[in-house]
Amino acid sequence: MQKSIRDKLVSILKRYEALEAEQINPEAMSDHKAFERVGKELHSLVSVVQLYKAYLALEGALIEAQDLKDSEDEEMALLAESEASELAIKLKNCEESIMLELIPTDPDDDKNIYFEIRAGAGGDEAALFVADLLRMYLMYADSMRWKYEVISQSPSSQGGYKEVVYSLKGREVYRMMKYESGTHRVQRVPTTESQGRIHTSTVTVAILPQVEQIDAVDINSQDLRIDTYRSSGAGGQHVNTTDSAVRITHIPTQTVVECQDERSQHKNKAKAMALLSAKILQQQRNTQQQALSEERSIQVGTGDRSERIRTYNFPQGRMTDHRIGLTIYRLEELMEGDMRELLETLIREDKAKKLAGLMDE
Repeated sequence: MQKSIRDKLVSILKRYEALEAEQINPEAMSDHKAFERVGKELHSLVSVVQLYKAYLALEGALIEAQDLKDSEDEEMALLAESEASELAIKLKNCEESIMLELIPTDPDDDKNIYFEIRAGAGGDEAALFVADLLRMYLMYADSMRWKYEVISQSPSSQGGYKEVVYSLKGREVYRMMKYESGTHRVQRVPTTESQGRIHTSTVTVAILPQVEQIDAVDINSQDLRIDTYRSSGAGGQHVNTTDSAVRITHIPTQTVVECQDERSQHKNKAKAMALLSAKILQQQRNTQQQALSEERSIQVGTGDRSERIRTYNFPQGRMTDHRIGLTIYRLEELMEGDMRELLETLIREDKAKKLAGLMDE
């Protein structure tokens, strides 16, 4: 194990022991919030501490076995050599487990999300693919027993959508879905194409973790322009005959959000503010990350055909994720919501990249 990793583990072990001492101090733990904070931090460290202690025990046993390999007792030497080989394998596996535990976790992984899908290049065909991607995501959400709710949608003339915004709630929603952000390219023969020619269109997807406390994001009410209008979506006669839909514009950033799902203007405004807070927070994080990292996979891009994270080629029945070079030849199943293989592969590749960065520290 390299010295930088060992030093980090020693530091974690010392912190763990300090927290344990703090937890048994009645005076320090009289504060309920402090008790929760200490308990939460201890829980976050327990796995890596247990693995490090197991590593130290295996390392000590391996040193003893290697010393016995030089024994004058031939039988003892052979036994020690066999034991040393087994311990070396266990030590290597333990080190790999430790490295995986040391990969920083995303604090947003268990948060609910908003996801937005917008038509890019390709006109009506792009709008139709927005509807196809929406169906794919909602079918996957059903398989995960997640709950979803429409925030706003703008139908197109051919039965698709110019854009849709949904909320998605459930266990580890952001962890599974965050890699969907970006430009998705589709290659297929549109239903309106009489010559059988393949068209290339794009849609953009944005995945935004929801903000747990809206007031945690600094938004000045004077920077907002709030408009009301009649909803164009489903919702019944009342929705379509009153100005219940709400559009909020954050003037400094020109960020616009809408909500038209509820009958109540008040409820639509509350939902739109929650979405605006998530967008503003994501913009702030993106600005910070751009200065610190070369990784740009979280960026949605402009929707131009040359920009893409993924291509869906219907004539060949394949999907290619260009970020990791993964091609899956079962496009039909994917579009029916069978996304688990794809998403788990993206998670593994991300872990591998972070693990490589950890080794380079």
